[in-house]
Order: sequence, then C-alpha cells, then structure tokens
Amino acid sequence: MISDTALWASLPVPAFLIDAEDCILDVNSAGEGFLNASCKSVLGHPIWDQIAIDAPIEDALLRSRRDGTPLFVNDIDVGSGNRAPLQCGVQFAHVVGNPGQMLLMLTPRELAGSMTRAQSAKSAAQSAIGMAEMLAHEIKNPLAGITGAAQLLSMNLAQDDLELTDLIVEECRRIVKLLDQVEQFGNLSPPDFQPVNLHDVLDRARRSALLGFGAHMTIVDDYDPSLPMAWGDADQLLQVVLNLLKNASEAAENKHGTIKIRTFYEHSFRLRRSDGTGKTLPLQVEVIDDGPGLPPAIQEDVFDPFVSGRENGTGLGLALVSKIVSDHKGWISVSSTPGRTVFRLSLSRVQRDKKVQE
Repeated sequence: MISDTALWASLPVPAFLIDAEDCILDVNSAGEGFLNASCKSVLGHPIWDQIAIDAPIEDALLRSRRDGTPLFVNDIDVGSGNRAPLQCGVQFAHVVGNPGQMLLMLTPRELAGSMTRAQSAKSAAQSAIGMAEMLAHEIKNPLAGITGAAQLLSMNLAQDDLELTDLIVEECRRIVKLLDQVEQFGNLSPPDFQPVNLHDVLDRARRSALLGFGAHMTIVDDYDPSLPMAWGDADQLLQVVLNLLKNASEAAENKHGTIKIRTFYEHSFRLRRSDGTGKTLPLQVEVIDDGPGLPPAIQEDVFDPFVSGRENGTGLGLALVSKIVSDHKGWISVSSTPGRTVFRLSLSRVQRDKKVQE
C-alpha cells in the first residue's frame, strides 16, 4: 500500500495544501520547483504571497470552500516572485475530513499549439533560407566585382567624389555580411550532444559580451548552484546565449543598462508536441534586460526569419536561436514589456545514471 506521503511527493503537477485562512500547510516537490523555494521556507505563509493568479477567483474560491465543491479555472497566467507567469489550469478541491482546508493544483498548459507554431516557423525559416542559399553564391560573385571596380575607380577620383565609391564598397560589404549570416543559418551542423555545464557556457558568453558588444552594459548573474548538467552542444548553446546578450545590448541603444542571467530548475515544465509525444525540459535559463521592450507588432513573430525590431536589423539572429533550440528539442519563449524583456530557454538535463537525454 502506497503511503499518503509517497503519493503527495509523486504528484507530477505543483500542489499546495492550504488552511482556512489560505496559509500554506504543505507543498509537494513539483510545487517547490514552481516556486523555486523549499517547502520549509513557505510553510505558514499566505498562498497569495507566493503565487499570483491573473484572475478574480476570490469569490469563487469562497463558495467552493463553503459548499465543499471543486473549482476549475482554465488557461490563466500563474506566476511567483521568482518566475515569469506561465499559463496554467488551476484546480481547487475540498480536503475530505478537514473542514476549511483546500488542495490547490496547477497544471501548466500543454504547449502543443505553441509547438505547432514553432515548427511552422522553423519550416518557413528553412524554406526562406534554402531559397536564399541558392541565390547567395550568384549574388556574391557580382558583388565582389562591383566592390573591386569601385575601389579601382576611387584611385583616380578627386577627394570630393570618394564618398560615392566608399558608399558602394560599404553597401556591398553589408550585403555580403547578410549573405554570410544566411549561409551560416542554413549550414549549421546538427548538435554534438554531450553533457554541458550551463554555467560554464553562460560565463563564457558573459565575458565575451563585456569585452565587445556589451561593454556599455552591466551583466549580473543569479545562478542556481545545484543545476544539473544539460544535454546539448556547448558551442551551439554559447551561440544562442551570445545572440540573446547581443540583442539585449543593442536594445539599450548604447546607453547604460542591466542584463540579468538567471538559471533555475523547474520540475513541472513539460513540452508536449503535436504528435502526442512529451518531453521534460527542467533546466531554465533566462536573459532579462531593462530596455524598452519588443515592439508589440512583432512579439508573436520575433523568432521568424527577417523579422527585426531594429531599423537596420537583419532579423536572422533570433531565427538562428530558434533553430538551434529546436535542434536541441528544447523550447524558447519571450515576454516583453517596457523596462523588462525576458527570453527564457528550456533544456533537457542529463539523467543521473545514464549520460543520455531525459
């Protein structure tokens, strides 16, 4: 016979036992992961100090407690002080034999619809890049000729006319750079999966950013020291983080700003694909900046190729990020408001006994 304690610990969704005053009596393991806090640290605290539910449910909860009936609320944002809101189903149930006590369970929304959109975006990206790759070689050849001709012409021009040839050379180089990015997107090799220490990757990205494009920024870290090893390609994940740091730095428009890199473990994060298969992605990395935020018009499409919020942006950086994360069978999302933009990366961990993916 399985004990109540074992059943409680085995629940795969965050669960909270609350008393008649809405104070926490117990939290299961998945709930600790959702709060990023231990059960001991939150016992006796009001549940609404630990969890924020974006819906007016107080009256409904009062009726549910009074009548001893369950309460179900679907697809609402639930967050805490240590994590961005996540769309969940919320269930309250009366605890039999314990008047006033309620069981609160959170069911993070399955991401099948979002996954389908991500796969569609990936397919669209591959089609666009495939077409661009076919043209890239043919375009580069005449560009090289144009650049060379402009440089030869500049040798016999007066100083006042050099501005025109310099413009030709500069624009040709800009187009070649864009084509190089297109080719890099299309030629990216499959990940070489190995156990990866994410904090080593993040520290390498942080040092590189501070020595280059992010020299004007303050980059701070908030790492979970107990984070287990990830299953991925360290070099490709480094490229992902560098792209996210570069975006955050450019959003500050050369003004001083702050970027926070945060890691944490979330037991309850599970991705379900459109084919019905599921996968746990408990390793979370967030890159948070205090810039102006993404333009509302592109927030839903920011990972599509050639979509950019900057006037001179190519729109390939985040498309490349999305492709790498998709190849890792992971998940990337973004939430953005003025003063706070959060890119969140969710990855697989290495199993304790076998060096393979979960």
